[in-house]
Amino acid sequence: MKIKSSTKEYQVNIYDHFDKIHEENIDSKTFVVVDHVLYDLYKERLFAGIVPEQLYLLDATEENKTIETALEICEIMTGIPAKRNAKLVSFGGGIVQDVTGFVANILYRGIHWTFYPTTLLAACDSCIGGKTSLNYKKFKNLLGTFYPPDEVNICTPFFQTLSERDFQSGLGEVVKFNVMFGEIGITNMEQNIDTLLQRNETKLMEFVNSSLLFKKNFIEEDEFDRGVRIHLNFAHTFGHAFETVSGYAIPHGTAVAMGTIVANRISLGRGWLSEEKVLRVEGILWKIIHVDMDEAISDMDRILSAIRKDKKQVGNSLTAVLMKDDMELQIVHDVEREEIEKAVGYVLGKLCD
Repeated sequence: MKIKSSTKEYQVNIYDHFDKIHEENIDSKTFVVVDHVLYDLYKERLFAGIVPEQLYLLDATEENKTIETALEICEIMTGIPAKRNAKLVSFGGGIVQDVTGFVANILYRGIHWTFYPTTLLAACDSCIGGKTSLNYKKFKNLLGTFYPPDEVNICTPFFQTLSERDFQSGLGEVVKFNVMFGEIGITNMEQNIDTLLQRNETKLMEFVNSSLLFKKNFIEEDEFDRGVRIHLNFAHTFGHAFETVSGYAIPHGTAVAMGTIVANRISLGRGWLSEEKVLRVEGILWKIIHVDMDEAISDMDRILSAIRKDKKQVGNSLTAVLMKDDMELQIVHDVEREEIEKAVGYVLGKLCD
């Protein structure tokens, strides 16, 4: 599929093989960034021909998703014999995408960038839309730009070597998109979630493609996140809080899945969603949420503080995207502490069962 942005039109390709990687032209003007864990898994099969001077191995942790990491890559890239005609190719999940997208944007005021998303989470969501986000001090995603890749190549065999934790995290975003799609999407997930959990290659390609097509409509209409694209933040206000208080032990997609339950429970309390629909969605989500409880995750004051510090908050009132029974998404600015405490308490209670 093709994605249109204000700066370029870029191609997204989905493959059920690695042939595209072997065809990639890694010449003297090209620099490659690879998730360190991924490199260890596929060194001989995919990356053996890359010379050390053109390779950076990134330990893909939240602690390294910083301006310092981006600047280190920029400094190394100044050593290759290219400037504006330099090319950056990166392999990894959302953290690698954020760091390398930021680098591609600021180095020489913008260079060619090809991205291979290797996690289900990045492939079904973040690889399109152009957002790059870096953490600053204790704030998640505080720094960032909009800079889409020139090409996105998704190779689904990468998903087979993901840990169960990371694979289920990716499914969190897949489920979220289908819930946003409404009755058809919910039914589709009910019918296919077990097959997806078995990592069926055909179903994975189908759901990655449908998730990206769903997101494509939002990002092309509202590239810079000022209008309808904000609806994609459904569940994220609460999900980011779970990520933060856990010290990122809860991965993003799993946190979004938990945030979806919180958002729907608030809608249920307001009479905006039926209990039947809420329970159907939860029946899907609890199959992919597996979290080790600790004291930090159960600290309601810390969770509420993290929600208030989320960059999507625009004032003193708590803002969130909620859903109504007709599956209409609505941005509300009057979420009360009591509503959040009740919904979050419900999630924490189920995790302790």
